[in-house]
Amino acid sequence: MIAYISKLILIIMDITLVNGAFFLSLLLRFDGKIDSQYISLYKENYIVLTLIMIVIFFAFNLYRNLWRYASVREMMQVISACIAGSVALLIVGYLQNSLFPRSSYIIYMFIITIFMLASRFGYRLLTNLGKYSKNFADILAHRPEAIRKRRVMIVGAGEAASIIIKDFKKDQNGRKIVVVIDDDKKKINANIHGIPIKGDTNMIPGFAAYYKIDEIIIAMPSASKKRIAEVAKICSKTSASLRIFYGIEQSIENGQKNKIRPVKIEDLLGREEIQIDSRKIKENLREKIILVTGGGGSIGSELCRQILKFNPSKLVILDIYENNAYSLQNELIRKGIPADKVDVIIGSVRDKEKLNQVFATYQPNIVFHAAAHKHVPLMEFNPEEAVKNNVLGTLNTAQCAVECGVDKFIMISTDKAVNPTNVMGATKRLCEMIIQSINQVSKHTDFVAVRFGNVLGSNGSVIPLFKKQLEAGGPITVTHPDIIRYFMTIPEAVSLILEASTFASGGEIFVLDMGEPVKIADLARNLISLSGLKEGRDIEIEYTGLRPGEKLYEELLMDEEGLTKTCSSKIFVAQPGDIIYEDLLVDINNLEYGLRIGKDVRLMLKEIVPTYVLPEEIVNKEEVV
Repeated sequence: MIAYISKLILIIMDITLVNGAFFLSLLLRFDGKIDSQYISLYKENYIVLTLIMIVIFFAFNLYRNLWRYASVREMMQVISACIAGSVALLIVGYLQNSLFPRSSYIIYMFIITIFMLASRFGYRLLTNLGKYSKNFADILAHRPEAIRKRRVMIVGAGEAASIIIKDFKKDQNGRKIVVVIDDDKKKINANIHGIPIKGDTNMIPGFAAYYKIDEIIIAMPSASKKRIAEVAKICSKTSASLRIFYGIEQSIENGQKNKIRPVKIEDLLGREEIQIDSRKIKENLREKIILVTGGGGSIGSELCRQILKFNPSKLVILDIYENNAYSLQNELIRKGIPADKVDVIIGSVRDKEKLNQVFATYQPNIVFHAAAHKHVPLMEFNPEEAVKNNVLGTLNTAQCAVECGVDKFIMISTDKAVNPTNVMGATKRLCEMIIQSINQVSKHTDFVAVRFGNVLGSNGSVIPLFKKQLEAGGPITVTHPDIIRYFMTIPEAVSLILEASTFASGGEIFVLDMGEPVKIADLARNLISLSGLKEGRDIEIEYTGLRPGEKLYEELLMDEEGLTKTCSSKIFVAQPGDIIYEDLLVDINNLEYGLRIGKDVRLMLKEIVPTYVLPEEIVNKEEVV
């Protein structure tokens, strides 16, 4: 309603200006004394004259622009409309034999152009004057926020920088761009919209200190993720907060109005976007009934999100923790997923009777088994719970899959299963042994496992812990200065799991390419920098010592496993192990009995998993690998 009123006011103002300009052009043409015949001619034709100009103004979209953001493009629209209108009046005058002196049309063209530019750009001028006067008033009132604007550096002197600078000039929000950095020597010492360009990126810390930079925006949307990570790491050496230009296309796809977002820890990993074979995944999942155990967890929930993109006939989410499952269900409903497409079941993989009921009811074609206890320290002190949930839960689910005739069973494993030094890793290795052995006796179901390292942002990741420690003012705790881990994002890991499932023929352990390992201490420092803080000044990193069963670094492959390539450059496959299912069942039954009579769970696990090394068997814990 307000928009229509504003447009009506503008039209009324234009009608006044059109007639005022024409009358003024006649006054100037006749030196202040207009001939009476032209006054009569004007009275006879002013309605037609007005209609012609207003119609032309509509044709040139002069009533659709947001004039508070008017620029050169809008100025050219106004000038073109005024010229076209003046020419139209001249032509109509000839056709109707009601022509004014030709020179008056030229004078009119100049006057109406000035009037129209003043009416359109005057609003913007007054708006800016209002801002400047407010800033000036703030300065007079000695308001610190007005006196000291945040000084901004842009890295990258391309089209993205141009967009950012233009946006800032329209609405600075207490920030001021003072310098642009670029490695292109041809651009150095030039200007972009009045902002000096300096180089190169290795000198960012020096330029940040010289220009007293408070904020750095990385504007390199076409650069590789590896290059952006390199630049971000250089920027993190400064005390400035970091943000990144999201890119116009990405902003639209993600519904982002603001094209600039804070730099995330994922940006510092430098991992390129993975390319997956969506066609094969769609063929694998489309119109299938899919069951995801542990579907409310960090990996399980992302599996559910991505699976639904490939149009399964039904997704069944099984989880023991109702809060996570409920949250995911609401999220999927908000995204428009039909209610009959997804069923949420509250239940535990420990409960064989419940599992039998779920499998009998839904008859799933594919099972993604993500349910597990994953916290290493907690499982070290609660080993019986790790066995019940991880080992017995996996066995229950796998046996139900065989009995129900499931096509594929994909178990989510971990790099901690390789030469494990903790209970969690040992139970996950035993889960892999279950999968490999049951595959040998299964006539229909293909059983496989997918093994990968840590994922950023998962419930068991160090990132949420570090963020909570930051919010509390520190210190950030790291167990050892040299401890390293492999990391990938949750969506990346899940995409590769889905693609690996298309390669499954039974018995394989798929190993995901985790890229380069990252020092946990460096991860902590980067997170401190991204928060605009300084280690040692604002917050400390405290080394607490390796926890029981913790390694300095994780492995993805055991010595006896061969590794071969798949069609994907990010997925490798380890050779199936020679494990006899019946013998393993005896071992697991003995393990379960030992739980009931209170035997040492760790010693029993060691008898079944030969690669498991107890923490106390390691002479120097700092040499654990």
